[in-house]
Amino acid sequence: MNLVDSSGWIEYLQDTPRADLFAAAIEDRNHLLVPTISLFEVHRVLSRSLPADLVNRCLDVMRLGRVLDLTDARAVAASHIAAQHKLAMADAAMYAMSLEFGASFWTQDVDYQGLPGVRYQAKPGA
Repeated sequence: MNLVDSSGWIEYLQDTPRADLFAAAIEDRNHLLVPTISLFEVHRVLSRSLPADLVNRCLDVMRLGRVLDLTDARAVAASHIAAQHKLAMADAAMYAMSLEFGASFWTQDVDYQGLPGVRYQAKPGA
């Protein structure tokens, strides 16, 4: 299973030079987990620069994976992860969901570097 952080989705959906770093995980739809928090974050970022219909099509691509809601049990698990690894709420929730499913967590966010199950793709100059 794979779970791609919002920043990876944004790279992929905007077809940046870093899109290929996340393409394999995203395009393996049968093994793709998509937290609703990622839908929120991607929508928030893309809405700043793209028309609404294009943003909605991007979200539809994300919905091809298995969408995961933030349930009460997942919220509590995320709280433990946040305290343990000093992560913000959204980051902890996504990482907790990846751990719940034994998924590889694909990200370029340095806050996850070195955590178990993380496939960290360092940004140039980071």
